[in-house]
Amino acid sequence: MMQHMHTILETDWGYMKAAWTDLGLWELDFPIRIRPQEPEETTTLDVELWSEQLKKELNMYWRGFVVDFGVPIDWRGYTAFQKAVLMYTAGIPYGQTISYGNLAKEINNPKAVRAVGGALHSNRVPIVVPCHRVIGANGSLTGFGGGVELKQALLLLESDITES
Repeated sequence: MMQHMHTILETDWGYMKAAWTDLGLWELDFPIRIRPQEPEETTTLDVELWSEQLKKELNMYWRGFVVDFGVPIDWRGYTAFQKAVLMYTAGIPYGQTISYGNLAKEINNPKAVRAVGGALHSNRVPIVVPCHRVIGANGSLTGFGGGVELKQALLLLESDITES
């Protein structure tokens, strides 16, 4: 059985709960205003360094700096297709977007547009794997677990980064 350790990260955009395994970041929640309750757990995982690193990187990101997130991601639990989509998405540069259809083409599966959306929906580590950078073919902001308003805010933040 896989052990998870949860940490609460206080960031400039709110509190974010992170779940860690022995291999790295397992899950990251979207920011919320009210501090979530710390789960009671016992674990042998030591994730303080990763947690501090992610907190610093997130705050740099929220403050308008280009950040290459350096914490390791635990890719277990994804199908090969989901992992391919998410790993490609992790490499989409700041301030740039790609359509679901073009992403499907980039991973050599051009007919899998809907499946790309499903794979992005399975993303457990938003922001670190920037699924908000994937948009509709007509430029519409669709399909984001944090809501369209947050997707728009993230893209606006990043467009400011690239224009500076």
